[in-house]
Amino acid sequence: MIRLPTHHREGGGFINPWASARTHGFLDFLKWTLLERRRAQPGGRTEPATFPRAVPAFVFPRPEPSLLTVTWVGHSTFLLQVGGLNVLLDPIWSDRASPLRFAGPRRRVPAAVDFDSLPPIDAVVLSHDHYDHLDAPTVHRLIERYPAIVWFAPLGVGDFLRGRGALSVVECDWWQGAAVGALQLTCLPAQHFSGRRLDNRNATLWCGWAIRSAHHSILFAGDTGLHPEFGLIGERCGPFHVAILPIGAYEPRWFMGSVHMNPEDCMVAIQQLRGVRKAGRLVLVGAHWGTFKLTDEPVDEPPARMQANWRAGGLPEDDLWVMRHGETRAMT
Repeated sequence: MIRLPTHHREGGGFINPWASARTHGFLDFLKWTLLERRRAQPGGRTEPATFPRAVPAFVFPRPEPSLLTVTWVGHSTFLLQVGGLNVLLDPIWSDRASPLRFAGPRRRVPAAVDFDSLPPIDAVVLSHDHYDHLDAPTVHRLIERYPAIVWFAPLGVGDFLRGRGALSVVECDWWQGAAVGALQLTCLPAQHFSGRRLDNRNATLWCGWAIRSAHHSILFAGDTGLHPEFGLIGERCGPFHVAILPIGAYEPRWFMGSVHMNPEDCMVAIQQLRGVRKAGRLVLVGAHWGTFKLTDEPVDEPPARMQANWRAGGLPEDDLWVMRHGETRAMT
C-alpha cells in the first residue's frame, strides 16, 4: 500500500495535519456572522474608509537580476521583480472578492498598480483558490495579455487555470520544487483551507512558496495560521531575505485563529524562520490587510499592532515593511 502524506485526505482532498488546526464548519460561520456580529455593541472608533496610495516605482520592463523590488498592489497581491523576472503573487484586480459582482467584500483601495501599467509578467504564483486570492476575471485578463505566463499553483488548482486558457501550469505538492528562468520555487506547508463552493471544501491544496534567485530568497507564506512548520521551512529553504506574511483578518480568534495569523503570531513565525542561525537580515512585509474588510478587527489595526510588537521585540525598525498601497521597495 502507498502511504498518503499526512496532509492528504483519504478519498481525495486535503487536511491540515497539525493539532493547532481546528476546523470550523458552516454552522460556526453562521454563529459568527449572524449571531455574534448582531450582538456587538454599536459605536467605537471610526475606521478609515480608504488608505493613501503611493506611486509605484518598479523597473520597466524588467530589472537587473541582482535587484529585488517588492510592490504592494493590495491585500495579498504583490509584484515581485526578482532574478530579472516579473512575478505576481495572488493577483486580484476585481472590485470585489466574491463570485458576484454586486455583493461580497468590496475594495477599500483600488488596485494600486493600474493593470495596463504592469510590466510584462513572466510568472504568477498562487497560494490557494479562495476568491480574494484566485480571481477569475484577473486570471482571464492576465492570460489574454500575457499568454506565455508560467502559473505556479498548489495541487488541484491547475484545472481552474487550464479551463480559462492557461498554457503553462505547474502544480506542486508541499515541498516539491519547480523553476522558471533563473528562479527556483518550492511549494511550502500552510495552515488554511480551500473551496470556492460549499460542496468542494478542501478539494484543492493551499500553500506558501519559497522563491529563490542567485541573489535573493523570498518567503510568500500565502494565507495561513501559525503552524509548526515555519522552523522547518527556515531550515530547508532559508535563510530568507524577505518574508511576506499575512498580518490581518484575525478576529474573532476562536474562528479565525487557526487559519489567519495575527501580529503576535507573525512574531513567532519570524523567530522560527530565523532559527538558531539568525543569519543576516530578514525583512517582514505585511500582507492581507487594508484592502478588503473580511473580519472583525478595525482595518487599520493590523499594521499598528504589528509595529508595536516589532518595537517590543527589539527588532530593527527598517526590517519591518508596512507598505502603502502601490509602494515599491527595493533590495540589492
